[in-house]
Amino acid sequence: MVQLLRVQNFNVSSDGIGAGEDQTLERPFGHVDPGSLFAWAGATASWPMRTDPGGSRGLDDYITRDYARNIGAEIMGRNKFGPQRGPWQDHEWCGWWGDEPPFRTPVFVMTHHKRPSFTLSDTTFHFVDGDPATVLEQAREAAQGKDVRLGGGATTIREFLDADLVDTLHVAVSPVKFGSGVRLWESPDELLDRFHLEVVPSPSGVKHHLFWRK
Repeated sequence: MVQLLRVQNFNVSSDGIGAGEDQTLERPFGHVDPGSLFAWAGATASWPMRTDPGGSRGLDDYITRDYARNIGAEIMGRNKFGPQRGPWQDHEWCGWWGDEPPFRTPVFVMTHHKRPSFTLSDTTFHFVDGDPATVLEQAREAAQGKDVRLGGGATTIREFLDADLVDTLHVAVSPVKFGSGVRLWESPDELLDRFHLEVVPSPSGVKHHLFWRK
């Protein structure tokens, strides 16, 4: 069975920005409002952090449910894990997600500054210093035959795209502009030399960009 590397439910603005500048503990997405990117998913019936009944059905809900399908491991950049830079000063910091992270798989955090692995609930975080191909090999072994999700942020996704390692991408483009920040692309057309693309508009206002290898 082929193990795919999938970008799943990654969110950007209409000008291609996935996160803002000046990330802090209080502002994981820097100067931009994450609500304007994630509102479509948060409104669905299947949003994992939903505490009240209801929520929308349809395309957005299907894509939200599809997030975990056949995923055996995740790769993320260090800035997705937390706001610290340089050598780890605070080993008490265990990510933005509390005692029950939503990943439920091994997670490989790419960083030049290693720290010991730890487990919260059913998620184990490993801190790895390696090139994209090496980290992907580790994640595939941990995934035990399932696919690997490339969780972001935008800089990490570009590293794997530049290494020609990504098999499929789903990018939700929200109808907002941020002007500055961490950019996934200037235009999705940049990927059309290697990927097919279908753009599916949603009633929520986002456009789901679905890429798969040619």
